[in-house]
Amino acid sequence: MEETGRRAVYVASGDLSHKLQAYGPYGYVPEGPQYDARILDVCGRAAFGELFDFDEAFCERAAECGHRSFVIMAGALDGLAVEAEAYSHEDVTGVGYGVCAFRPKEKDESRRFLDIRQKAQEKRLADARAKCDAWVDLAWRSVQSWVLDRKVMDVPDGLPAELTASRAGAFVSIHKQGRLRGCIGTIAPTQGSLAEEIIHNAVSAAARDPRFDPIRPDELKWLEISVDVLGEPESIASEAELDVKRYGVIVSRGRRRGLLLPDLDGVDTVQRQVEIARQKAGIGPGEKVDLQRFEVIRHT
Repeated sequence: MEETGRRAVYVASGDLSHKLQAYGPYGYVPEGPQYDARILDVCGRAAFGELFDFDEAFCERAAECGHRSFVIMAGALDGLAVEAEAYSHEDVTGVGYGVCAFRPKEKDESRRFLDIRQKAQEKRLADARAKCDAWVDLAWRSVQSWVLDRKVMDVPDGLPAELTASRAGAFVSIHKQGRLRGCIGTIAPTQGSLAEEIIHNAVSAAARDPRFDPIRPDELKWLEISVDVLGEPESIASEAELDVKRYGVIVSRGRRRGLLLPDLDGVDTVQRQVEIARQKAGIGPGEKVDLQRFEVIRHT
């Protein structure tokens, strides 16, 4: 557009929330009107850096479909002062529609929102890594050893006795900029110590999660790692004995078994927790299952 020397208009198109009214085709959730109010406020002020502050789970609950379009639009205005105007909002069908206009002005280096955010995020992650406990530090070192050198590290000296003298199942979860990048774990111990369990599961999460490509060296600085140490599973009679925040769940039918950790983003009900565990095990919704619950100690 700049190279042509002509006046031009481009459109970033997408619906807002689809869940604004109970009578609409998608129903109502509180996050629906919350999303629409936030996005109109942010865009009405051209505060494009705040577009990154919309949590993925929040956007999913609001059932929006335009947020990525709006972010790409903001990127095309990177480094420019912007005159913004919010024209309208309506939701007569239970789906939100908003109209805003943006007129670029002079250059403004203070509005390099992605650069600013990434520098702040890189510093926050580096500070967090410097303060993490021995469980997370061990997982970090294992991931780095594999990604950089393709080596499964040995158990280092100086670890707490809880890591070297005990055995337990453990899950290692890796996130990159808020999104899951790998998660592998064991329900029961498979190694000689918890330290070895974490080392091996960290390698698997980084390189062998079938949902993702192996982690690359250039991604390391953006990763967040957590370690969940599993308590002993106990059999329960029904879903009434579950608490989605406190307990993880194991569903079993014959040799098929699925596990879901507790207190996960976007998993707000026991029914949803069990449903996902069933899906992971390939167990249909009408099939009878045995249920177990377990607690975890989460290191972040």
